[in-house]
Amino acid sequence: MAKLLPLQSFSLQETEDGYRLLVSAIGGESLYVSITPDQMDDIIDSLENAMGGEEGGEGEEDDVEY
Repeated sequence: MAKLLPLQSFSLQETEDGYRLLVSAIGGESLYVSITPDQMDDIIDSLENAMGGEEGGEGEEDDVEY
């Protein structure tokens, strides 16, 4: 299981194939992740749900893996 570290910063860049996400943690190393457009849609939906968006509500899972 991955160690949980506090977020220091992140940046998102669009690429020809989707997106590139850079995540840096306090006390940890930076990590680049490539994201497809479909995965980005899933991330956006997940964030909207977490923020109580239109699709969010009672009974939603807190930790959802995509």
